[in-house]
Amino acid sequence: MTFLYFNRPSKRNAMSPQLHYEMDDALGWLAHDDETKVLILTGKGESFCAGQDLKLYFRQNFDDPVEWARSQAAANAWRWHKISGFPKPTIAMVNGYCFGGAFTPVCACDIAICADEATFGLSEVNWGVIPGGIVSWNIAQLLNHRDAMFYAMTGLPFDGKKAAEMKLVNYSVPLAGLREETTRIANILLEKNPYALRYTKEAVRHVRGMEHDQAYNFLAAKLQALQHVDKEKGMEKGLSSFLDEKKHKPGFGTFDR
Repeated sequence: MTFLYFNRPSKRNAMSPQLHYEMDDALGWLAHDDETKVLILTGKGESFCAGQDLKLYFRQNFDDPVEWARSQAAANAWRWHKISGFPKPTIAMVNGYCFGGAFTPVCACDIAICADEATFGLSEVNWGVIPGGIVSWNIAQLLNHRDAMFYAMTGLPFDGKKAAEMKLVNYSVPLAGLREETTRIANILLEKNPYALRYTKEAVRHVRGMEHDQAYNFLAAKLQALQHVDKEKGMEKGLSSFLDEKKHKPGFGTFDR
């Protein structure tokens, strides 16, 4: 497994243009790195990410339209497109403060686990703007309407337990056990057929919002494509392990790869 860190702990890992460029580059490289089987996104120090660096991201480049456009493109590319489309499983490990623009990579990850003590907040309204980028879209997709409206309009913070209750994350654990628990889930993913994992995450993401017949045809095509690309021949081996060798129960774990 590979850990990718927000690494500006003195600034609560707030996102500067330079951080966006480096994250964009790192994700592009890790997507093709053979050693990266599961990607865990987290923050150095006591914060996950405090959102955009208001001075460096908004003020520093506001009068430079070229640099402004470049930093916006990088911010959107890595926080949503490169994470949601990452070819391997991704886990957000939210260890502390998670504000504003940091919601996007959390939502983009396949799985999210946070500390009970983590602090989340949609603080944009407190300084006169909306949850921009695609943060408003993220929360509209993941949260129920009442929770999304309440926290976006009040700007009130909430803790990790509340984030889990609202399903912004899968669940929360005490901070002291967060890394151990995230690693445990990553190790479960490492046991799986990587081709099946990639096609599973793509299938679940893309069928959302499809009509029944469209989803049926899409999933049939995905399954056929998986059989074509799977160098491990996972379906064949899994069926044989269950039906012929009688040593595997699919409902209770992965067959011996």
